[in-house]
Amino acid sequence: MRHLHSLLRPVAAVSVIALLALATGCSKPTDASTAGTAPATTGQRSSATQANAPSKLGDLSALRTIAADVAAIVDKGDLPAAKARIKDLELTWDSAEAGLKPRAADDWHALDKSIDHALSALRADAPNQTDCKKAMADVLTTFDVIV
Repeated sequence: MRHLHSLLRPVAAVSVIALLALATGCSKPTDASTAGTAPATTGQRSSATQANAPSKLGDLSALRTIAADVAAIVDKGDLPAAKARIKDLELTWDSAEAGLKPRAADDWHALDKSIDHALSALRADAPNQTDCKKAMADVLTTFDVIV
């Protein structure tokens, strides 16, 4: 019985770590055929062409999906809706900081700076669609580069 009890704690610890890894992710889908090209928007990436390449930061696909949604909204010219949607990116990014930043601080800072720039562009007193579009393209490019 003592032996069984001594095994339960490590098994429970590994289970918790595995669940946390699933929550924050371990890999980032990327499309190798678009490496070094302009970022793809939602719908341009098909799941058939995506490969799982590990990112030092872990699985950023949920964050990238939100950024792609914001970029699509900006492309439509609905800057107030884009401003509202980017709040989701900000909150998700901020809540994941503690788990992501220690993995690859340089990559984290690059992406954080890019997201902050997009937040500033969309939250400007008089947001400009061109500036917002460029900022969101930079965010998507940064997501794609840090793989």
